[in-house]
Amino acid sequence: MRPSLLGLAALTGLLGRPVAAGEQEPGSVSVSPVAGTSKQPDARAVAVPDPSEKAVRYYTSGNLIWVGEQLLAIALPLLLLFSGLSARLRTVASQLAHGRFYPTLVIYLVLLSVLLFLVELPLSYYVGFVREHAYGLSSQRFAKWLGDALKGLGVGLVIGALVLWVPYWLLGKSPQRWWLWTGMLALPFYTLTLLVAPLWIAPLFNKFGPMKDPALEAVVLETARRAGVEGARVFEVDKSVDTKKVNAYVTGIGGSKRIVLWDTLLGKLSPAQTRFIVGHELGHYVLGHVWTSVLVSSALTLLGLLGAHLLSGFLLSRFGARMGFAALSDVASLPLLMLLLAVFSLVITPAALAFSRYHEREADRFGLELTRDNHAAATAFVALQQENLAVPRSGWLYKLTRASHPPIGERVDFINRYRPWEQGQAGRYQARFGP
Repeated sequence: MRPSLLGLAALTGLLGRPVAAGEQEPGSVSVSPVAGTSKQPDARAVAVPDPSEKAVRYYTSGNLIWVGEQLLAIALPLLLLFSGLSARLRTVASQLAHGRFYPTLVIYLVLLSVLLFLVELPLSYYVGFVREHAYGLSSQRFAKWLGDALKGLGVGLVIGALVLWVPYWLLGKSPQRWWLWTGMLALPFYTLTLLVAPLWIAPLFNKFGPMKDPALEAVVLETARRAGVEGARVFEVDKSVDTKKVNAYVTGIGGSKRIVLWDTLLGKLSPAQTRFIVGHELGHYVLGHVWTSVLVSSALTLLGLLGAHLLSGFLLSRFGARMGFAALSDVASLPLLMLLLAVFSLVITPAALAFSRYHEREADRFGLELTRDNHAAATAFVALQQENLAVPRSGWLYKLTRASHPPIGERVDFINRYRPWEQGQAGRYQARFGP
């Protein structure tokens, strides 16, 4: 999904779905066995190799694409607004719906979403398909990529039709407090998303089933039991049809709680490495990162909507005539809200990423204390670098604006030196573990 569609999803999802703390971004836990390490002061330490030339090119081009995506997230809403196109789409929708509120909103949402999807399709195709294949990181067929893209559009439309009426109805009923009432609904919305997404949305894109290796499944379940996570189900997902990267995550709440392992991961990891990765993901769950992320996302939603409320009055008084609408309650204002939320997202990104990196570091600590297998952990992250063409020690600007996880080099450094049990110390989370 490209930036402007992200902005649209952000609004229709009350500023978007928070990624569960245990659910990784694509390729963020890419691991496979590696052999051999260079000599270190501590002979057990794992060396971090220099990035390959190919990895540097992938990193550099990725940064350029990221800049372009941020500019696009600003430019597209501005174009929709100041060309009057958004207002014309609203007029068409209103005519088709005979002026009725909800049908007008849904028709406008469909028109806008399809338009943005088509405009962004070339970039989406290049970034998500052509580029990944060019660097040897994807095994996905074009039909699967296009099918997933269309499914994503469909899911966004369904969610938008279900929730977008709420802020616009509140804008009409309470123009001065709509942001507060809408923001207060973010918490139950995010909670419902965590409950529903693993059961109904994720299976639309890939097949989930039981693990094919019963012995490894027993290792995973025993690790979960020691971590205090009872009743979790283990699923193997067929991500090999999409990517050569590997991943694992813990997601869901209540009856939807599950440990998900990509089949690509299971084909490349040793049992010890799988155990550490599962321990890391369980750390997110046990340490409450899932719920903390939901609460923080809800608070940021409230702040973002407040900012949109305060700034929209000035912008409408200054540019409303040119944009073709005079009130935020007009559905034609959707690109304006997308624009303001995109700017807000850019402003808070450094703090949000730092918060995410803290969670990742503590999950690493949890996984280490649970397994006490530093070598498996460190070699896993070295393999992440090699398998996913990562740069292990990225620049400060990348870390500030893009890094939701600590740089691989920092993670390996931490893993190499963190061994409190060797000094007779229990560790920060040891008391949480079962026998």
